[in-house]
Order: sequence, then C-alpha cells, then structure tokens
Amino acid sequence: MTKISLPHNAWVLVGDGRKALVLRNEGDATFPNLRKVDVFRDAPNPATSQIGSDRPGSTTEYSTGRHGGIEQTDWHDIAEHRFAQHVAAMLGARDAAGDISALVVVAPPRTLAELRQSFCESLKGKIIGEVNKDLTKHPIHDIERLLAGDKR
Repeated sequence: MTKISLPHNAWVLVGDGRKALVLRNEGDATFPNLRKVDVFRDAPNPATSQIGSDRPGSTTEYSTGRHGGIEQTDWHDIAEHRFAQHVAAMLGARDAAGDISALVVVAPPRTLAELRQSFCESLKGKIIGEVNKDLTKHPIHDIERLLAGDKR
C-alpha cells in the first residue's frame, strides 16, 4: 500500500457495504493519530431466500418462440448500494457544516465506486486519497500504520 500523507484534521472513511468507520486525524502528517468520529452499521440483512418471493421469472419472445430467464433480484447488492448512499449523505452534511477539509476513502472496489458516485461535488473535491482495500475489521492503530505506509 502506498503512503498517504494525512494532514491534521483530515477525515478518513473506512467502509464496506455493511459498516463504515469515520475517523479524524488529530495528529499530523508525520505522526497520524486517528480518532473515531462516527460508526455506521447497516441493519441486518436476511438471506435472499427469506426476502424474495419465488423463483426467478422467465420470458418468451413471441415472434421467435425463444424462452429466457430473468435474473433474481440481489437484495444484498441493493442494500449495500443504499448504505453507501446513506454514508455519503451523512458525510455530505458534515461537509456542508464545514467540518471536512480533506478526506481519504478506504473501501473495497465496489463500495469505493458506489461512494464515488454518491458523494456531492464539494466532497469529491476534498478527496486526497483512495485505497482499494477492506480495512473495516482492522483496529484503528492498524489503519494508521497501513495508511502511513508501514507494511509490518
């Protein structure tokens, strides 16, 4: 992982499709000291078989007589998309209040893409780094160390 210079008061969003940890650097670029600002957790999401009704549907093209299947709705994917939108909206509100001067986003590729699309333009302009990695299960001191470029 490449080193990311975190200025004082820079915000760090560490998230995936189910959990997001919002941190702020109370240290400086040389010695980051990340402190928890907020934690977002998505509501429990039951199995698709418990949410969906029946088996996936099918379709017939009457002009040719061909049959085709319709893919089953992925309710987990929809929930992750909504969660990313919710987190982006909450950070957008903090940005509008003038709290965020710089932001680093750490998330797996799919979540990172969802967040990029959901951030307001003002917040997009404050992103100083992105990391394609899931660090939501790591303790804060490990996140500090990994962002500082220490590979131990």
